[in-house]
Amino acid sequence: MNALIRGTITVAAITAAAGAGLWAGQIGLLRLPLSHPAATTETQRAPTGAVIYYRDPNGKPFYSLMPRKTDSGAAYIAVHAGEDVSFEPKSKAPEKQAANTASSGKKIKYYRNPMGLPDTSPVPKKDSMGMDYIPVYDGEDGSDGSIKISLGKIQRTGVETVAVTRRAITRTIKAPGVVQPDERRVVVIAPKFNGYVVKVGPVTTGTHVKRGEVLATVFGQEVLDQAARLLIEQNAPSGLNSPSGAFVGATRRLQNLGVSDEFMDEVKRSRRVPDALIYRSPIDGEVMERNWSDGQGFKTGDVGFRIADHSVVWMMAEIAEGDIDSVKVGQAAKVTTRARPGRVFNGRVTVIYPYVTKETRTVPVRIALANPDLALLPNMYGDVEIATDNATALAVPASAVIDSGNRQIVLLDRGNGRYTPREVKLGRRGDGYTAVTSGLAEGDKVVSNGNFLIDAESNLQSALNGFEAPPTEVRR
Repeated sequence: MNALIRGTITVAAITAAAGAGLWAGQIGLLRLPLSHPAATTETQRAPTGAVIYYRDPNGKPFYSLMPRKTDSGAAYIAVHAGEDVSFEPKSKAPEKQAANTASSGKKIKYYRNPMGLPDTSPVPKKDSMGMDYIPVYDGEDGSDGSIKISLGKIQRTGVETVAVTRRAITRTIKAPGVVQPDERRVVVIAPKFNGYVVKVGPVTTGTHVKRGEVLATVFGQEVLDQAARLLIEQNAPSGLNSPSGAFVGATRRLQNLGVSDEFMDEVKRSRRVPDALIYRSPIDGEVMERNWSDGQGFKTGDVGFRIADHSVVWMMAEIAEGDIDSVKVGQAAKVTTRARPGRVFNGRVTVIYPYVTKETRTVPVRIALANPDLALLPNMYGDVEIATDNATALAVPASAVIDSGNRQIVLLDRGNGRYTPREVKLGRRGDGYTAVTSGLAEGDKVVSNGNFLIDAESNLQSALNGFEAPPTEVRR
């Protein structure tokens, strides 16, 4: 930036901050001229260019666009455009860099591209945009591929490091699911004889029935015939009532017809044949189907009622094919639904189905869930989380790994702003951590946050190339 441009920028900045000179001086936005007592000692040179502003003669952070005096009568000092004034530290010109090298006592090894490109030069030069190449001194670019970053850059980029430790890696598998009734808790009322419905009880589809509640009264001629035979055989001579006698045959026939013990006991007690047979609910549950009406005829096997007990339900989860190896029977699972926001249903994996659904490439997994208040309804959608086993392994945060596709790299913190790229081999991943099978030891410190910023700031790609095959000479 030439003197005229610097002067224009400085005048505009001072005009915008006329009443904030003290603030600008305190935070260091304005660098003091080389002639200022507090400035870094350098060879003095005569001021050149026009006067761009005036500064306090006592070194205080007070500035003016017009000549003025202090309260004690001392005149403000004129600052010319040729003096070193800027809002940001300027890149030193190539001719100054050699002088600064001699004064600092460090030797410049080479110059690297300011944009992080893998390009170096043995002499000072500029890139295509006019930016000076950055000098690399002895000790800042080790032959072992290490990277040296200034402590100021580390602080600005928010670099964080963590120690490599052994920890339990728990992988949580997420999948969608659908609520289904427990197949073992579904019963059907289907007569094993021909007949007709005398009267249906006060139940409809969807109503809750209790065990023993009347569902329907039916008539079946075959049942009445066997009940009459039961009475005849009951009054037969005692020799016929032995376990091998005909009495056992009548009882067995009624049982095969699906007649309850209650009906047979009533026949024996009252010594008369009832006109109809009563069907009662065998379980507590909800009526899923009601196919009978008053006076309706039926044949053997026709379903009259289907009842399901929903106190325990199944969540049928669809697990991705690539995750099924981590799922085991007995693992804990959590289920959430949109219908019950904020509520978590706990269950366990009971069955992993032995096939893959070809359309979705998923494996059905059954999870048993307690449902005492019937909050989970059949065909309700839900989100499933299955916590896999938590094997202990050496692990680093997932954010610490730079994955190029062909290999995985972490930045090893060696202290004092020096970092070394280290190739690692990874194992299982879970809940933000990744297991490391080789490349690191317990207690090593790696960069967990800011590693990509270090990559951009320090030309990491060049360091990695040097890590693979150290160059024998500096590239031009």
